[in-house]
Amino acid sequence: MEKLHFTFKATQPIIHPVHIGVVASGDLEVIMRPTTGDSELDIVTGSDGFHDVWQHVLERFFDRYPIQAKFEINDFGATPGVVNLRLTQAMEALKDAQ
Repeated sequence: MEKLHFTFKATQPIIHPVHIGVVASGDLEVIMRPTTGDSELDIVTGSDGFHDVWQHVLERFFDRYPIQAKFEINDFGATPGVVNLRLTQAMEALKDAQ
């Protein structure tokens, strides 16, 4: 198990918290909470040694969605494609809530 922490510059605040996904084999859970300032992500993953992969996926996400949020991500072996899918679903849920 590995714990990762990332910070990204962000400009678009969110109003509502969002919860997407579940912690299950090959899947992950994304929880976003409103915050001010930079976005912070705390990730707990069952797959060690993937810091650079997470960095790349998250950079692409924040290039597209520079949202201000406190993220909690609980991963159980999700592929980068599933990570991107869950983050995109969280953005869709955020749009529906606002």
